[in-house]
Order: sequence, then C-alpha cells, then structure tokens
Amino acid sequence: MKILLMKFRNIGDVLLLSPVIKNLKLAYPNSTIDVALNSGTKEMMTLNPNVNNIIIYDRGKIKSFNILKRVLEEIKFALKIRINKYDIVVNTTEGDRGTQIALLSDAKIKIGYKNHKNRLLKNVFTHNLPSQELRHTLEMNLDVLRVLNLPIKEKKVEIFWSKEDEKRVDKLLACKKFIHVHPVSRWLFKCLNDKIVASIIDYCEIELKIRVVLTSAPIKQELDRISSILKLCKSEPVNLSGKLTLKQTACLNKKADFFIGVDTAIMHISAANDIPVLAFFGPSGADHWGPWDNDMMKSGYTTRRGFRSMGKHKVIQENWDCIPCGKDGCNGTKISDCLMSLDMNFIEKNIKEMTNG
Repeated sequence: MKILLMKFRNIGDVLLLSPVIKNLKLAYPNSTIDVALNSGTKEMMTLNPNVNNIIIYDRGKIKSFNILKRVLEEIKFALKIRINKYDIVVNTTEGDRGTQIALLSDAKIKIGYKNHKNRLLKNVFTHNLPSQELRHTLEMNLDVLRVLNLPIKEKKVEIFWSKEDEKRVDKLLACKKFIHVHPVSRWLFKCLNDKIVASIIDYCEIELKIRVVLTSAPIKQELDRISSILKLCKSEPVNLSGKLTLKQTACLNKKADFFIGVDTAIMHISAANDIPVLAFFGPSGADHWGPWDNDMMKSGYTTRRGFRSMGKHKVIQENWDCIPCGKDGCNGTKISDCLMSLDMNFIEKNIKEMTNG
C-alpha cells in the first residue's frame, strides 16, 4: 500500500498532519507513506519514523518563472507523483494544485475537498472530505480516516529532532529551569503590544524569579521586534533569537517549564512536546488553531472567542464581537487592536497558576 498526503500550507498546518500519518500507519502497518509539502515546512516531518519520503513543492521558485515555464514545472511535479504509483492520494487542504495532482496521479482512491468552482475538477475525488466549520484543524485532518472507515486510535501531534540538535541546544542553554517565550510571528498582526511582552518577561524574571529564554526566527522583522521588546525590559532574559533552527527550537522548548507565545508554529510545537502553553490569540480562532493537548481526544475550544483552555493549555483572547475576524490587522494597519491592551493582572494570574501547576 502506497499513500501520499499533500499539505500545501504553512509550518503549523504541516505539524498538525502528524496524527493522521500515525493512524494510517497503525491501520496499514506495511504501508509506505509519503508527504508532499511546500518548501520551508519539511522540518515538521523529517525524522518522523512513519514518513518514508518528503516531496517538496518549491512554490516561490515556480512562481518566479514565466507562465509557460510555470505550467511546465507544475506538470513535471505532477508527473513525478504519478510515477510513484500511489494507491491512495489525499489532498488535505482545499485548492486547485492538490486537486490537479490527484487527478493526474492515477491513484485508485483519491480523497479531498470537492471543487465546486472548477467544472473540470469537480468530480476528481472518490471520497469527499466535509467542511471544517467550527472544528479544530487537527480534527479536520482526521476526516481522512473517517471517510476510509478507519479507527482513530490516538490524536497526538509529534515532532522529532536529532542528537546534534540536542547538543547545540545544550551548548547554548545554561539554565535548567526556565519559561520559553516566543512572542513574534512572521505575521506581525498576530503579535502582542511590545510593552505587554516586556511586562510578561519582567514578571517572570523579577517577581517569579524564573529565567525567561527568548526565541525568534532568524529574520529581520522578528529580530527587530525582539530588540524593541528587550529595550522595554527591566530584566535581562536569555536571548537566543535567531540562533536556533526550527528543530533546535523544538528541542529547547521540550526542556522548558512552560511556554508563552502567540498563535505560531512554535505554539503548536510546544503542545506537541506536551509543554503547557499560554497562548495569545487575536484575529485567528482557537476553535480552529488552539494548542492541542495530546492527552485528550476531544477539543476544549468550544466557543469562538474569549479565554479558553484545553487540558494543560490556555488561550487568552478578548471577548469582542469582531473576534475572530481572520483579518491581517485592524483597518489595514497590520496591527490587531485586540492584542494591544490585554489585562496584565489576568495574564499574571494565569502565569502564576501555570508556574505553581
């Protein structure tokens, strides 16, 4: 049995695919399971013992070509998949690319979301996946098992790293007890007010006397944001921003007491590591994207906004009627007002509870 799962989305989306892969392997222990992903996301699947091959779609490179070459590259990519002769091909997200690849794959079983807009792609799939509605993205991914009438034996998100990653982290990390804070996102509209982040860091360092370790991606806008936050701090947290790969950040996170951050892939990595999460949500919905507790089989995010929890994880979000709006900031500013003036007393209360827990 040869199976291909396609997830042409971002880092966090790819990580949340791991429970599907594990359950497919449990159902078909002798199967070969491959994944097709966007470039820049493969670290969420490398070293996963249930994944045989990772096929990368270099979206940025292909988009840079002229129209003719772009079409040729798309066809070449689809033919590369067809040659593998998969028995089951799954497009785990809505979109024409995955549907077109499924069409050309020659697989007997094709699973995906029905395309109602394109008449040529309308009836590609032998099994149609239901819409997400108010369900968590992890549950939506598991619909693959449901349409195949396969049992869902666990709902654990997993990430793996190497011994070399472990050595790199141990070399940089001097403290054993710490709170991992990752306050930035490449989408700046998901970020908190810098003053709030600085206050959180100072509360942990000065009041609770627990070290804070800061991380960010090695990109200018995130490093600049970290620099701005540090200028507002009275304390001196450990700053490893830009110094770690994604795998190394995951390894570092596993050593933390708990995690504080915004709606990013690092938040999902922390939940996968079974490290308690205190997450701040603005325009996005925790019902779809909240940190998943690996010890639970049912989502705890049953309302659309406000403070919520799932097992060991907590989500702080305003209870405004406009939330979740799904917009990139308010009035085109790339700044979300709902993340600018959160109640610091409430934040401190929850940090203290998690520290004591």
